Amino acid sequence: MKLAVFTPLNPARSGISDYSESLLPAIAQHAAIEVFIDDGYEPSGFPDGVDITIRNWREYRPEDFDETLYQIGNNPFHVYIYETALKHPGVVLLHEFNVHHLITAATISRDNWDAYIDEISYQGDDSDVEHARRARRLEAGPDYDGIPLNRRLVETAKAVVVHSQFMVGKVLEADPAAKVRQIPHGAWIPEVNRHQYRSKLGIDEKTPLIGVFGFLKPYKRIQQSLRAMKRLVRVEPRAKMILVGEEHPDLPVRRMVEDLDLGEHVRVIGYAPIEEFVQWIGATDICLNLRYPTVGETSGTLLRALGLGRAVIVSDVGAFSDLPDEICFKVPVDDTEIDILFEYMNLLVSRPDVAQAVGERARNHVASECGWSSVGKLFSHALSNLDRDVSPLTKDQPVASAPEPAAVEEPTPAEPIETAEPPPTGEMAEYIRAYCHERPDDAGYVETHLTRLLRTLELTPPGGPNDSALEMGAYMHITPALADKLGYGEVRGCYLGPHGEVDTRKVSSSSGETFECAVDLFDAERDPYPYPDNRFSTVLCCELLEHLQNDPMHMVGEVNRILRSGGTFILSTPNTCSLRAASALLLNYHPGLFHHYVVPDENGVVDPRHAREYAPRDVLALLEAGGFSIETLDTGPYLEQDTLEYDWVKQILQRFQLSEDLRGDAIFAVAKKIGPVKSRHPAALYSGGEK
Repeated sequence: MKLAVFTPLNPARSGISDYSESLLPAIAQHAAIEVFIDDGYEPSGFPDGVDITIRNWREYRPEDFDETLYQIGNNPFHVYIYETALKHPGVVLLHEFNVHHLITAATISRDNWDAYIDEISYQGDDSDVEHARRARRLEAGPDYDGIPLNRRLVETAKAVVVHSQFMVGKVLEADPAAKVRQIPHGAWIPEVNRHQYRSKLGIDEKTPLIGVFGFLKPYKRIQQSLRAMKRLVRVEPRAKMILVGEEHPDLPVRRMVEDLDLGEHVRVIGYAPIEEFVQWIGATDICLNLRYPTVGETSGTLLRALGLGRAVIVSDVGAFSDLPDEICFKVPVDDTEIDILFEYMNLLVSRPDVAQAVGERARNHVASECGWSSVGKLFSHALSNLDRDVSPLTKDQPVASAPEPAAVEEPTPAEPIETAEPPPTGEMAEYIRAYCHERPDDAGYVETHLTRLLRTLELTPPGGPNDSALEMGAYMHITPALADKLGYGEVRGCYLGPHGEVDTRKVSSSSGETFECAVDLFDAERDPYPYPDNRFSTVLCCELLEHLQNDPMHMVGEVNRILRSGGTFILSTPNTCSLRAASALLLNYHPGLFHHYVVPDENGVVDPRHAREYAPRDVLALLEAGGFSIETLDTGPYLEQDTLEYDWVKQILQRFQLSEDLRGDAIFAVAKKIGPVKSRHPAALYSGGEK
């Protein structure tokens, strides 16, 4: 599908600029995209490797595209989009139900009061028209909140995409015949350094920190939040609050803090660039995302807070009412607002276990429902099936009351755990053992690493008679299984040795079966690999990466070349961020799994040691730079050994609200080839590399 997209991009100061720069690369995995922007600025563009063309809107020719997507926000950056959408109907992504400010930018700001009154007449009644005429005479301001001015846009559009069930209902009120798609708003889950930013405030991890984020406008319920905070500090004097965002001239936030005598407890951070903005969210324990009135918008700030696992309190209105009750607390906008807001804040401050449990559910919800990749697929499906699929693409969320504090279960003590896991058993385990019975050293190695070897085979996709697999660093421990158990028609191995030479290795099982395999010799980080382009369906690189001395991207680039499009790359390597490694650091030991120097044998041969051990983010950076899409990034055991001695490290992670994910001793990655190498020397791994 060839798709035209009308949207602002950074540095245009519309939140939809950030939104588009995250969404469009995800859609670009399924469609060819050209973005059309307004006059007057140079866009920052998309990252290297994202194939999206940016053009001026005047170059748009609707006949060149299968579909056009118009991003509509309620500000002047969308005037050219609105006017093109009326002239060349397409799919409208309506971020807010009310677009009155947009219409005034397209009419009044151009001194075209007649067009403004025509729009009021089209959607409103006689009293609305009379109010507009009074505004023209400067006797009143435009009725921004009273009439949304979206009817013409909705009626003209081929279909309307919205982010919530609330917005589905509002669009159908405007035009009962409208085709409406509900697609979740994508979520950002940024990297944060919680403790660095708490240190900037002079507080430790035990200090309850509440945050209010975004443009500090009156409708963000700032006054109500501060009044609830005034009550909270009477019962919990340690509590602190930060207000992060540009200060609105009509809301004297700093004076309100002073009038309530909250100077000791509330700090107004003010405007922060997005990079710092998300760090402040990560520093908090509780986020307030209150707003009334609402125009149906979905808050990107809210999704960031949920994705970071923060306990969030929202107003029980509009799209926020659609959120699952188990991932946030909802406050009514009525006479009880401040009372209930205080009760929830007090609950979460006094019961940090409750805050953490709600935050964990929020993080899981965002990861499963709102990831940019899955949202991109939903958009691609919707845009490709306008005539065949008119139902919302996500299930409706029931609206229910906010969770009662009494419903939160007390944490239960952990049950005693056996300290030793039994040796792995099962058909595949016995199969691997059977092929090592004649080699005592290999048999011992397999018993020590059997869980890791079994996990590798679980992650490897099955093949067929026409599929070929390459095992790098083949020790013949799992190589026979690639053919006998996973069905690959051809299996080859490779190993360090003189470039161009080929060994033939043969192993026999305890039951008399034999397996023979050609093993090509070369240096994995220096030599060109002796295979043509697109040669293999699957390449396995297990416990090899950590031995490379100088240039791992040479290996990744060659693997990309020899893999067919959509082929699978299986990689495993020790994890330098494991619980074991963290324990070693805290006890003043080296964190490496195999950092020792090696004593030469009697022939002077030195077995290879680990040149560099990797963190999960290193593996992610390596594979993404190599033109791969990550399907699985997980960790697990490296050796068959007890890991309960590291439970004390888990307790530290929990205390400081740090992730316990990806803490196993071995990293396992499954990646698909999606294109050529993006960066030969990524800056995350190479000093002086490309950023």
